[in-house]
Amino acid sequence: MDGTSGFPANGNGAAAPADLVWPNDETQVPDWVYTDRRIYEREQERIFFGRHWNFVGLECEVPKPGDYIRSYVGEVPVVVTRDMGGGFHVFENRCAHRGAEYCREYRGNTERFVCPYHNWTYDLAGDLVAVPFRRGVKGKGGMPAGFDMAEHGLRKFRVSAYRGVIFATACEDMEPVEDYLGPGIREQFDIIFDGTEQVLLGLHRNILPGNWKLYQENLKDPYHATLLHTYLTTFGLFVTSNESDIMVDPIGRHSALLSRRPQGRPDVSEEDSAQIAAYREGLKLNDESVLNFVREFDSSWSGAAMTIWPNMTALRQTNILNTRLIVPRGPNELMMIWAVFGRASDDEAMTRHRLRQNNIFGPGGFLGIEDNEALKFVQDGLRRSMPRVGLALLGDDEEETDTIITERAIRAMYRYYRETMAL
Repeated sequence: MDGTSGFPANGNGAAAPADLVWPNDETQVPDWVYTDRRIYEREQERIFFGRHWNFVGLECEVPKPGDYIRSYVGEVPVVVTRDMGGGFHVFENRCAHRGAEYCREYRGNTERFVCPYHNWTYDLAGDLVAVPFRRGVKGKGGMPAGFDMAEHGLRKFRVSAYRGVIFATACEDMEPVEDYLGPGIREQFDIIFDGTEQVLLGLHRNILPGNWKLYQENLKDPYHATLLHTYLTTFGLFVTSNESDIMVDPIGRHSALLSRRPQGRPDVSEEDSAQIAAYREGLKLNDESVLNFVREFDSSWSGAAMTIWPNMTALRQTNILNTRLIVPRGPNELMMIWAVFGRASDDEAMTRHRLRQNNIFGPGGFLGIEDNEALKFVQDGLRRSMPRVGLALLGDDEEETDTIITERAIRAMYRYYRETMAL
């Protein structure tokens, strides 16, 4: 569980493509960063298999010994298991023999994994434990005399479980997850994942025709939230008048969009409402209980939308708790795996309340569907138009953390991204 084996080098010494030159202006983001196959392959090496912790699932998704789920590190399919002693393991979903994906179910409980092609068998730690006809038949065939099963297990990742969240890395000398998050981001992370026992309430899975970085950007972009989402603005979950804080870690990887929701309808000025096409003053809900906010955490913020680099988002909005696993599927497509959870101490009423509120989010939610469509429009523009640069001009990087009219978190992300990618 604590080691890695067999992964290729992360390519840090390879030069970037000579024809891809970033503009000498950090407020500009070139189109090719979202569409070029060479950039995508470089991201797999330097980001997902580089010096980063990848989110792979929640402990409540594998609550019992023998439980497993399919997950991903970058585009690579992996299996996450809980062994009989309660430890967690993450290993590649690719048989060491001929490369078949041996695990085809999304989740389940087992004592071992058997590849359907030639029946090579692996335990819950990813170790090879059985090879059919290893000695041959009647003295003929079989594996060479020196074949060592211990050298032919599945490729493993180093694993860390932190406050109910499971992370994996291909880097053998990664710092602890606590240090990777950093103190400010960790404080907000620890409010969502407060150390109490979690209960999985449900899962969503959807595929979007967009580059994976667009989803990181979307959760780092408070500017769009009041302009695109009718539900957020009309019912006061996130508007320009709300108290807010846009938190970015010192090196730009992670962020947290924090907001405090007012009681009742939001205070939207006539000037603001004239600029917010999504705001609908006369819109009402048939069942307003979906907006109820039961205070349950020791935080002055009613909402926190977090991005943990490179593939995790974590949301606490009123009483909704969810994570999203970002899975790249080539330069122009991504998959989202949403996990909705509650707490073991919740009574039936609270569980129903969380599930009711979850209709706000999710791939078909009252506002989640708008993000999906907007990101498709962006990728369409990137792929089908004359190449140019996108702009991230809004706001001040140092002083203005309490305004949502800013793109400071996006700029910070791409500063870190350029350094990591050597662009």
